[in-house]
Amino acid sequence: MKNTTILQAANEFVAKGDYESFLAYCTAETKWVFVGDRVLHGIEEVRAYMKEFYHEPPVFKLEKSIEEGDFVMATGEIRLKNKAGEYENFDYCDIWRFEDGKMAELKAFVIEKH
Repeated sequence: MKNTTILQAANEFVAKGDYESFLAYCTAETKWVFVGDRVLHGIEEVRAYMKEFYHEPPVFKLEKSIEEGDFVMATGEIRLKNKAGEYENFDYCDIWRFEDGKMAELKAFVIEKH
């Protein structure tokens, strides 16, 4: 399975709020770098992040994805509901590194829209 296809399949679980099935696509040592914000080390930190910030499943609008070797770059828009129940809108550029068909590392550039 191509890495882009793997990423799309994993993200379908996020859209449904099935975060555990999404996490099955990640390596145990997955590392997520949110540039200018935070770094998550390992699947447990990613699980805690999702629990804290995904009050409802995020809404993704994928604009473009490019695959080369073990990397997939995806750009688009994401909407997240905050604790007050209001949607916040962001542009994103995610660069995923894959290892043996699993998501091993994410470098995410996320910018809030105003």
